[in-house]
Amino acid sequence: MTRMNDTTSTEKPQRQGESLFQMVRSFVSVVLLVLVVRTFLYEPFNIPSGSMIPTLQVGDYLWVSKYSYGYSRYSFPLSPHLFDGRIWGAEPHRGDVAVFRFTKDTSIDYVKRIIGLPGDHVQVREGQLYLNGAPVPCVPQGGYTEVDENHLQTEGRECRETLPGSAGAPPVTHGVLRFTNEGMQNDTPEYVVPPGYFFAMGDNRDHSADSRFMGEGSEDLGFVPMENLVGRAGMIFFSVDSTHPFWQFWTWPTEIRWARLFHVVH
Repeated sequence: MTRMNDTTSTEKPQRQGESLFQMVRSFVSVVLLVLVVRTFLYEPFNIPSGSMIPTLQVGDYLWVSKYSYGYSRYSFPLSPHLFDGRIWGAEPHRGDVAVFRFTKDTSIDYVKRIIGLPGDHVQVREGQLYLNGAPVPCVPQGGYTEVDENHLQTEGRECRETLPGSAGAPPVTHGVLRFTNEGMQNDTPEYVVPPGYFFAMGDNRDHSADSRFMGEGSEDLGFVPMENLVGRAGMIFFSVDSTHPFWQFWTWPTEIRWARLFHVVH
């Protein structure tokens, strides 16, 4: 009986050790899988501000395809300086909604619409967008109530803008929110996009800090290097209003914007 008890006591720690090793191995495998998917395929992002209203709302969560434009140092966690430029790079299309690193602080992610590509002439005059000398049509759609990140409501007007396609891609039609035709954002110089850069604007044209602002200010975006691209906005997988405190769990079902789930971003 003594020997049987000794054997049992010896096998039990061995089984516990094997079980612990399997748990650690499974955990490491899951972590590696998540890192691979996040780095090379899809990464989730949330929308904290209203600069892309009406296309993206505050509280939207979306998948961004990392492979659409190839990979740069900003494709990797912590952005290690492993190489310069992009590998397997592909130029974005005019009209893409893209996530990229802010030009003044590359630790910050921005999401805007790509309006101009290298060689394009971009200008806004009296609120009208001009691309390569031609006005970009924007068909009025009526009134629109903006709800910003502070839950403040502002009455504006929406139009449907159609950007010309690029590199064989079809034109892109999307919503634009406007409040005024005045201000420096609505009367700009003519910008010529240099090689290796793109020109980005928010769909919320009067409430967006974007490439129209070329100064040295901390919020001025200017032309964006292609290297700063992170990925192309794909699908909204979750959206929440967040008008109530988080601890009021009984409001959670009403806070979810069910109609926006699985909405493809255009």
